[in-house]
Amino acid sequence: MSANTDVVEVIEALTREVADFPEPGIQFKDLTPVLADRRGLAVITRALAEVAEGAELVAGIDARGFLVGGAVADRLGIGVLAVRKAGKLPPPVYSETYQLEYGTATLEVPADGIDLHGRNVVVIDDVLATGGTLAATTRLLTKAGAIVLSAAVVLELTALKGRDLLEPLPVRSLHTV
Repeated sequence: MSANTDVVEVIEALTREVADFPEPGIQFKDLTPVLADRRGLAVITRALAEVAEGAELVAGIDARGFLVGGAVADRLGIGVLAVRKAGKLPPPVYSETYQLEYGTATLEVPADGIDLHGRNVVVIDDVLATGGTLAATTRLLTKAGAIVLSAAVVLELTALKGRDLLEPLPVRSLHTV
């Protein structure tokens, strides 16, 4: 069995599907059981670390991206940057506001204490849906001076075409549905 087949099998076996969440008609893909499983976390971490090889820093997006990003950074022996929702970090911060289906959201990273200028960063998150959060994270890190090499996610919902919003950034998905 190939490593890629192993990743897909683990994700498919452990992902919990929740009907009508967060609103009617949505089939929510919950990766929490994958991350809570010893083998699931190990398989995903190994696969994402291969994608992030060569980065100086992993940026994990609030909140499941923190878990996966931290594990990947540890495996690679590099640091992890938490990309936070607005209001969670002390000032000064770099911030990026973006549109959601139901309003706006803002992401932040520290403007002091971590020098991102010229650092090669790979962005990691759990799910790529519409692409708004990953695109905002890429803009935010670029604004802070980082060089965003690529993005990697555990699961991509291809029907929502989020990858299109990220072009020309290379995006790697461990599994697509």
